[in-house]
Amino acid sequence: MLTKIGGDRVIWAVVALLALFSFLPVYSASSNLAYLYGDGDTFGYLRKHFAHLILGFIIVYVVHKIPYNYFKGLSIIMLPVVVMLLLVTMAQGTIIGGANASRWIRVPLVGVTFQTSTLAAVVLMAYVARYLSKIKDKVVVFKETILPLWTPVFVILMLILPANFSTTAIIFSMVIMLVFLGGYPIKYIVFVIGTGVVALTMFMLTAKAFPGLFPNRVDTWVSRVENYFSNEKESEANYQIERAKIAIARGGIIGQGPGKSVQKNFLPQSSSDFIYAIIIEEWGLIGAIFLMSMYMLLLFRLVMVAHKSSDVFGKLLVIGVGLPIVFQALINMAVAVELFPVTGQTLPLISSGGTSIWMTCLAIGIVLSVSKEIKENNDENININKDDILEDKNVSFDHFSTDIL
Repeated sequence: MLTKIGGDRVIWAVVALLALFSFLPVYSASSNLAYLYGDGDTFGYLRKHFAHLILGFIIVYVVHKIPYNYFKGLSIIMLPVVVMLLLVTMAQGTIIGGANASRWIRVPLVGVTFQTSTLAAVVLMAYVARYLSKIKDKVVVFKETILPLWTPVFVILMLILPANFSTTAIIFSMVIMLVFLGGYPIKYIVFVIGTGVVALTMFMLTAKAFPGLFPNRVDTWVSRVENYFSNEKESEANYQIERAKIAIARGGIIGQGPGKSVQKNFLPQSSSDFIYAIIIEEWGLIGAIFLMSMYMLLLFRLVMVAHKSSDVFGKLLVIGVGLPIVFQALINMAVAVELFPVTGQTLPLISSGGTSIWMTCLAIGIVLSVSKEIKENNDENININKDDILEDKNVSFDHFSTDIL
């Protein structure tokens, strides 16, 4: 079985370790979910998480078998698809778990909910990588890039923004980072950032002027920022972050032990947004450092794969779809220790939730597709060199035999 797995083995190992480790905090936090929803079936949440991971690894395996150059065309095909999905989500999105934003759609017949913005992020990053590789070594004229590059970016961002500001901000940041690495002129990047800020300001002013258009969203963003800088630590708005800090304080160096978290019973998002705090409470500083080191190792391997890729598209594709995974993980950890305001971002491959796991696995599969082709090219070059050496030896032997005769 292992012989059929291609790509970077270290990335495979990191993903597998994170997935295996996730069962412990997810099962521990599921007791709170079982109590809240009154079913009492803690193993049901564990089975659901297991099913999500199994499907996720199937996605990784299938996607990593696809030659990465195919993602150039697939990104173009999928771009209008994700725009349509985002429009459907805005029109009839489903509110999950009490969240006051319609970010999910329910798949007919199957009954599974799907967060469309996560798929849109992967597709958009692949599309931007394709476009940047296409204009590499060409003189960039800003007005020529407005329609093919920035129009799809801003259309997707504006469709995600009303329901999910944090995801919008992350995607925009990653796009800016990618175009910078792709050699896009800095003066144009500054202009795009300014345009984004103006567009966000106009959206917030419109939402304030017409509250019925986007109920509660702008107020939620503002309150989160205000609560972050507020000194009223016991206010209801700061309930989650205060409980997370208590969990971290209880963890100490070695933690309370697996399943012995107390704050999981008080944190509403203990299995998703604030799972890192539960991990620290149960596994202590040792568990926290281990988890962070896994993401840092993943980042290191992403950079190595991008560096070894033979073409610009491969390099940008790895950075574009891979780096957001690490970036999202760092944001989730930063929120748990109150370095950032509450964002609602999950911990990749650790938090419960199907869409997050599946889209992370999709991105990992794309990265492994690039690394697989790198390895195959290296093996092919080694075989060619061996054939050249053998041919040189045969030629030398023939000359030696002729001389003797």
